[in-house]
Amino acid sequence: MNTSHVVERPLDPRDFQPALPLPEGYSRERILESLCTVSIDGSATGELLGYATGDCERFLHTLALVPEGQGELLEIGANPYFTTMLLRRFRPDYNLSLTNFFGGAAGDAVQRVRMRGFDGEDEQCDLAFHSLNVEEWSFPFSDDQMDVVIFGEVLEHMTNDPMHAMREISRVLKPGGQLVLTTPNVARIENVMALLEGRNLYDPYSAYGPYGRHNREYTRHELHQLATYCGFEAEVSFTANVHDDIPADTLNMDALRDILGSTTHREHDLGQYLMTRWRKTAACGMQRPGWLYRSYPSEQLA
Repeated sequence: MNTSHVVERPLDPRDFQPALPLPEGYSRERILESLCTVSIDGSATGELLGYATGDCERFLHTLALVPEGQGELLEIGANPYFTTMLLRRFRPDYNLSLTNFFGGAAGDAVQRVRMRGFDGEDEQCDLAFHSLNVEEWSFPFSDDQMDVVIFGEVLEHMTNDPMHAMREISRVLKPGGQLVLTTPNVARIENVMALLEGRNLYDPYSAYGPYGRHNREYTRHELHQLATYCGFEAEVSFTANVHDDIPADTLNMDALRDILGSTTHREHDLGQYLMTRWRKTAACGMQRPGWLYRSYPSEQLA
């Protein structure tokens, strides 16, 4: 059989992720139209347009990971409040607690958010939050207080001690409580191509300081190692592409297909983000995982 003219289908991470979850009766375009109007503390409407446009699908996947229900929900790193506003509209029975960290001392503050709501009405709300450095300070919440914690796009910004944050998350979650954890996938298809072509995949230095960049991204396997050590059991785990900015020649590279094809199930781990939900089922480990930390006394490493 002559196969010289057979054209292989492009290697697209979207083929291995769930369909985009949308609230019933709402389209992606309708959700995006509202998110593009978010204004914080009087900033110009549309200032966050690029962020809203580029990551709208990630916000929708994150929302879908939050179970419908009621109780106490902690969102870590809530600003710029896209997920927060989705939660207020589509998970209204949760009592929300929010944290941010812009430097400085611990304390409480408020930011005013304005937007054109998902149902077309102008909205304004004052969102109270705790100023909290999650890898250094104790969380200002009681043991077993939270039913759900959202740790979305924060883990990759940790500079020194992500285990501190994970231990605190475990502490404030109720037994059986759920952790929604999302973070960039360091093994995404764009990074694979960058290394093959001799390009660097590390994040540039940021004018916002060390927390303004991605300091340590994770593979899917590493995230499972970390969460399992911290006493969590996976309920949902997939990688997702949410940006439409992968060059077509990347998806069609024969060399890339051959390399990835030699690794079992690698096609499921190529998306841009790790989208996960976990249930707290055990106590958090109190040491530091040896695969993630070094130069500590041996008794402090697991």
